[in-house]
Amino acid sequence: MPSLSQMFTSAASGTSRWTGRPSAFLLCCLIVVVWAASGPVFHYSDTWQLVINTGTTIVTFLMVFLIQNTQNRDNNAVQAKLDELIRASKAKNEFIGIEHLSDTELDEILAECERHRPDALRRAEARADSKSQAEISAARKNATRRAKAPVRKRA
Repeated sequence: MPSLSQMFTSAASGTSRWTGRPSAFLLCCLIVVVWAASGPVFHYSDTWQLVINTGTTIVTFLMVFLIQNTQNRDNNAVQAKLDELIRASKAKNEFIGIEHLSDTELDEILAECERHRPDALRRAEARADSKSQAEISAARKNATRRAKAPVRKRA
């Protein structure tokens, strides 16, 4: 028998998939149109207004929890993928799991990374410059070859 957590995850996943579809949006629009059209029948009464207000409040309240659950799961999956990329590469393995640090600790790590930013920019610019120089050199060689090539007469 599935646990409460598994049932909630399953329900949250299914609901988030369904509510993210155009048909769900159209259904909600249809509900609002039917509600608005029924206004004259109910003489725009307080009860008539209360129906839409209560309905939208309940749906909004419940959707907050579903959206948060979906975001948490997506974020955890992305974190796991990033951690695996860090682990498998030459990157600093100390960065694995930093999402669990305090805000102060994360700010310190960010400040350290920002201190290295000018060096990283210089390296990127140097790579771009060397690539540009190689492209310019190749273009000059091609232009020289074309200039030396015999001219073909058109028939």
